[in-house]
Amino acid sequence: MDDEHPNNERRTGQKLIYPELSYKVVGLIYKVNDEIGFGQSEKVYCDALSKLLEKNGVSFKRELYCPIKLDGEVLSKRYFDFVIEGKLILEVKVGDYKYKEACSQLFQYLKVSKMELGIIARFTKNGVKIKRIPCFY
Repeated sequence: MDDEHPNNERRTGQKLIYPELSYKVVGLIYKVNDEIGFGQSEKVYCDALSKLLEKNGVSFKRELYCPIKLDGEVLSKRYFDFVIEGKLILEVKVGDYKYKEACSQLFQYLKVSKMELGIIARFTKNGVKIKRIPCFY
């Protein structure tokens, strides 16, 4: 897919962030949902995604530690479910509860990590729900 293609631009005129990578990751998320469905733990979904990412040659780090610091002192500890190719954060959730909190958490992760794109994958009884969250700050 060509990054310069006009369909990759938002209504604001900005280009879609990492279109090829995010399409690939989203496709793998849907494959996990198709294969194992709803009702598993977050760990099972993350294990399945890890296997598919490896199988498809996508580099990633799992449960990546990211401390929040002030003047060199750790104020809080964060763990990202996945950092994919050093470009985007993928957070995996099960169910529909606390959706707004998950979006807020991912946005905070993006600001702390200085990454531009996050994806939340929520495995629900009505299928998997995907949300792309860009960070322009």
